[in-house]
Amino acid sequence: MSNWTKSDWRQKPRVQMPDYTDAAALGAVEAKLSSYPPLVFAGEARRLKTALAAAQRGEAFLLQGGDCAESFAEFSADGIRDTFKVMLSMAMVLTYGAKVPVVKVGRMAGQMAKPRSAPTEVVSGQELPSYRGDIINGFEFTPEARIPDPRRMEQAYLQAAATLNLLRAFSTGGYADVHKVHAWTLGFVESPEAEKYRDMANRISDTLDFMAAAGVGAEARHAMETVDFYTSHEALLLEYEEALCRLDSTSGKWLAGSGHMLWIGDRTRQPDGAHVEFCRGVQNPIGLKCGPSMTTGHLKALIAKLNPANEEGRLTLISRFGAGNVGEHLPRLIRAVEEEGAKVTWVCDAMHGNTIKSASGYKTRPFESVLREVREFFAVHAAEGTIPGGVHFEMTGRDVTECTGGVRAVTDEDLSDRYHTACDPRLNASQALELAFLVSEELVSRRSAIQEAAAAS
Repeated sequence: MSNWTKSDWRQKPRVQMPDYTDAAALGAVEAKLSSYPPLVFAGEARRLKTALAAAQRGEAFLLQGGDCAESFAEFSADGIRDTFKVMLSMAMVLTYGAKVPVVKVGRMAGQMAKPRSAPTEVVSGQELPSYRGDIINGFEFTPEARIPDPRRMEQAYLQAAATLNLLRAFSTGGYADVHKVHAWTLGFVESPEAEKYRDMANRISDTLDFMAAAGVGAEARHAMETVDFYTSHEALLLEYEEALCRLDSTSGKWLAGSGHMLWIGDRTRQPDGAHVEFCRGVQNPIGLKCGPSMTTGHLKALIAKLNPANEEGRLTLISRFGAGNVGEHLPRLIRAVEEEGAKVTWVCDAMHGNTIKSASGYKTRPFESVLREVREFFAVHAAEGTIPGGVHFEMTGRDVTECTGGVRAVTDEDLSDRYHTACDPRLNASQALELAFLVSEELVSRRSAIQEAAAAS
């Protein structure tokens, strides 16, 4: 990448980005952010890349989850803690069932810009620019709020820094100690899945007590008291991304200092576009959303641009087709990857292809559709002989009613009770835990099938 610079994207076609009207204000904010410390560091990004390479080989599994769009107004320490707790609980279910390490990546500390299907929206006959995330404009439906304001980037940076500070404290300060597995459940999660979780936690605690009594595992105590927790977001607002891009003195490579892992959305993955141009030059692990419109030719071109050295752990393909469509689209993309001999980590985003408008007018996602897409993802990989490397969910630790269904049976009529998202509907903690048990069952089935095949041979 010796011929790449972090501003090259400015010469490429750009989509889903705001047009700032005050060039001087934009330049001032970019200059200020360029002088700030990066939010993440190169060694952390390299560790994540190694972990994703293990997921690619089936030796680990990626759990990526968090907010649809982080909000300035909803930002709080309790909110960060509760989402972190749900992630820990889900990861423990997967680790216990699948017997592989779980790579934990939050949609946190940077997920503040959103692509939109239309540049404007109409409410009560008034048409205004669409809300594009708090880093760009305001959610309030007023002409003033919807003007893109570059000063929001600085507030986003400060919120991301505070979020990362708390996440690092939770990850290494004892909160994530596996001995506290009982403490990670949230009070409102009362369901059959919560009872299953408590039973599993009891078995884990009994095992740890036995190990301690037998004098086993004292040297591994530190490993059980801490976790590696990484952050990710869609690299959408490239002025922000460029301002936080840094040259790593250790490797001589560029690092996107805004988050450990960046992804390119289904609307911004043009092979010759600005977003691909920026992401191809940074050393961070890169995710690529693959929707129904992804052609095999485009996928091959994107793989060549984003991972020309064919490095393990560098490129994660995040499929998002919608329940009932996985069998039509995923096999052809898998075969295209196999034809190229490309090293990728396959991940299922079962949220974005299953968004509907409810009878009451709310945007929602039926939980059964989410479950179905996950099952179809695993079934296709089993048929193709390839490795399902992870899952990607929009979820929260808050007791929201945004996705219908689940064992607590959120109905269309319930959506208005606690519908708090600023953009897309999220799974609540109960639904997220239920989903974790389903994914664990799929991983256990896959491991059993591999063991049976090995025994037969």
